[in-house]
Order: sequence, then structure tokens, then C-alpha cells
Amino acid sequence: MKILHLDIETAPNTGLVWGLFRQNIGLEQIVTSGYTLCWAAKWEGEPEIMFSSVNDGAQAMLESVHTLLAEADAVVHYNGKSFDIPILNKEFIKHGLTPPDSYHQIDLLETVRRRFRFTSNKLDYVANFLGLGTKLHHKGMSLWVGCMNGDEKCWKTMEKYNKQDVRLLPRLYKKLLPWINDHPNHGLYKDIEDSEGNIKDACTNCGSTDIVRNGIEHLKTQSYQRFKCKSCHTPLRGRKTILLKDKRDTILTQSKL
Repeated sequence: MKILHLDIETAPNTGLVWGLFRQNIGLEQIVTSGYTLCWAAKWEGEPEIMFSSVNDGAQAMLESVHTLLAEADAVVHYNGKSFDIPILNKEFIKHGLTPPDSYHQIDLLETVRRRFRFTSNKLDYVANFLGLGTKLHHKGMSLWVGCMNGDEKCWKTMEKYNKQDVRLLPRLYKKLLPWINDHPNHGLYKDIEDSEGNIKDACTNCGSTDIVRNGIEHLKTQSYQRFKCKSCHTPLRGRKTILLKDKRDTILTQSKL
């Protein structure tokens, strides 16, 4: 499975306002709409962090990330389902690009929200809490304004900031891996045979075949063999019931009132 770690940075909308508190901004007050400033990405298992910005030309920047998305089987991001990917899609259609080939999205923020209760769900806090590092600290909004105005020093900082986020993503991905319960199934992407030519079971989340039996999971009317991946520690289960037909025929279920 080709897994791409991706993060983008965007310019803010600019507008004309009468005040600073509880402002309702009308469409006629918008001066410029936000746009993608830059992106950083790396392939899982590869050391290189790729980067492109509007300084390369907006069309070239978008075409390069579009190509990566088309090559990816899955994309890892943080809040990417709500932000990064919709923003890129908006830019793609504006610049005449068609939808990339389909890919799975692994949004680490969704796992953080669903499985844990951290004091803050921000990437900087979660990564630091887990001992994985921190985001690059900077001077705030003036960094974005400087990049929008072409300041070279600001752009150097922005590139470092964007790339640091992409350094954090694989670390957090690896830490959260056994907790991701909707991960695209590695077993569909690889066939590993044993010495007798039989296809070996592969972990859904990491693809390892180092799997052991780990008890039985009983649902309302079926029972399944449980497994545990010894590489990433993801809990797994078989897809076929282990109940014999005679036993299945005797299992009752509660009537719905």
C-alpha cells in the first residue's frame, strides 16, 4: 500500500471590516479568497520530504500534489477530511484539474477524537504529550502575511514549519496505528505465501503476517476467532464464524418490541 503523509498551508481570506468584535462579513466585503500557499508530503517509509509553494507557480504546485494523490492508495493527514483535501479539491477545479484517482483517507484527528480524551486535540499538543516532538513555533499571523507579500525570510520559516508537520505525521501515525479502527486493509494489497504456497493472513493496519490467535469474540448470534498483530499490536478478528451449523441453528436472538 502506498501511503502518503500530507499537510498544506493556506493564505487567509482578506476583507474590509468596520470593527473587531462579532462582525458579520458580507460577500461584498471580501477582497481576496484564501488559497493554498504550499504543501509538504512524504511517502511512508521514505526519508525525503517533498515541498512546493506558489513560488513555483500555482498551477505547477497544484499539479505536483495532484500527481501524488493520484499515486497514493491512502493519504494520512490531521483534520484533512475537513480542511486539507476540500481546500485542494477547490483549487483543483479552479485550475482545471480533474479529480485524482480514488484514495483512502486516514485522518488522525478522527482517531484522536474518537478513541481518546486529550486535554487538547491540536496536533502540537497531542504529539508533544506522546513524546513525538512539537510543531515549529513561529511569530504568528505575520508569518502568513510575510509569505503573501513575498518575504524570503518568512518563506524559509514557512517551509520549515510545513515540513515539520509532515515529520510529526508518520510518528503519530505509527503511535496511533493499533487504535485506527477504519484503516484501509493491507491484506488486500499484498499476497504472502508460506512454504506450502498458502496465502498467509496479514494485519489490516500494518500488513505484517506475524499474527497470533488471541481468544474468541462473541457477538449476539455469532462467534469469531480473534487475532493480535505482534508487529503493531492491532486487535483483529476473522471474517467467518467459528460456530458449527448445528450450534448456529440453536442460537436465539431477542425480539424487537
